[in-house]
Amino acid sequence: SRFFVIKSNCELDIFASLKHGIWTSTDLGNKRLDRAFCDLTRKGPIFLFFSVSGSGKFCGIAEMTSEIEHSVHTGIWSDKRWRGRFTVKWLIVKDIPNADLRQFRVANNDNKPFTNCRDTQEILTNPGENVYKLFNRYVSSSSVFSSHEEQKCGNGELHRV
Repeated sequence: SRFFVIKSNCELDIFASLKHGIWTSTDLGNKRLDRAFCDLTRKGPIFLFFSVSGSGKFCGIAEMTSEIEHSVHTGIWSDKRWRGRFTVKWLIVKDIPNADLRQFRVANNDNKPFTNCRDTQEILTNPGENVYKLFNRYVSSSSVFSSHEEQKCGNGELHRV
């Protein structure tokens, strides 16, 4: 298995991903994820840990289930510039505060806490498996589904869900 952090600019994009079963990243991020998906030397699933930038929490885990179609423009994201798409299967949707995840250090990111990773940062197997296990056993009282009816995107615009 391989593990990556995904940082979304907007909670609405998480909702869109849950609804449509797809995701996209920056061009650089998409290339990084596509290389990992197509890498035949490391077999096993690719797990994505999702967080909305500035939220102070991680909100779920999805499995990357396809290569990236780089030229596709879906038009469902909060930023219309996002291009490309790949399919994901959402496995866990629950909030875990950053305070409960800071204990996990990422050696390939200057040994910084897991919560300090940037979009599409790969997490080595040991901390990745530990974060995955925590998600499985963590008892959370909230998720993106329990958010308010109106959501604010990173640009400050209010959107009705």
